[in-house]
Amino acid sequence: MKNTNKKSRIILAVNMRKFRQKLGLSQEELAYNSGLHRTYISSVERAERNISIDALEKIATAFSISLNQLLEE
Repeated sequence: MKNTNKKSRIILAVNMRKFRQKLGLSQEELAYNSGLHRTYISSVERAERNISIDALEKIATAFSISLNQLLEE
């Protein structure tokens, strides 16, 4: 089960970085746009944090994408 969780966090981390860079946003700008802290965004992008559904929705909204797109493998 642990490996599956880590794999999901890595997929999220890669997708977040991809969408953030595509939009030309810094982690700080994404944090501001999503209402989350910059260090929180950073730890999610490093696949270190187990993120809540609410936080996922805030990030997807900041990117103007669906939650599904954010989690797509």
